[in-house]
Amino acid sequence: MFVSTAYAQAAEGASAGSSIQAFLPLILIFVVFYFLLIRPQAKKQKQHKEMLAAVQRGDKVVTGGGILGRVTKSDDEGEVTVEIAEGVKVKVRRDLIAGVVAKPQPVGANKAPANDDGGAKSKSGFSLRKLLGVPDHPDQNEKK
Repeated sequence: MFVSTAYAQAAEGASAGSSIQAFLPLILIFVVFYFLLIRPQAKKQKQHKEMLAAVQRGDKVVTGGGILGRVTKSDDEGEVTVEIAEGVKVKVRRDLIAGVVAKPQPVGANKAPANDDGGAKSKSGFSLRKLLGVPDHPDQNEKK
């Protein structure tokens, strides 16, 4: 009595435009994920792989567990021997090296610190010694 009869309307066939519109959000999400997550992660993995290939004897490295040490021997492709203290050497899988902290400098490649130019003036004429009032040469005090 109180229930009215409901008649289903005939469903229209899906047009080509509506099917593309249905997949458009999924395509857009995939593109966003690619540029924000997948691509940067792939770049990071490639850089890490190149860094691991360049690890050699004398490099100061940090392992995945946070242990700092110096590479003393590269056994084979998969392992390196790291000296973590005087006389304490451990074998570490190469792929578990988290990063290279410092590369050894060749002999004779000692550079002066960036902020101390040894009294020499830079191209701009700025000298840290002049700013601090320190004479460039020790015998400058005698001339005054």
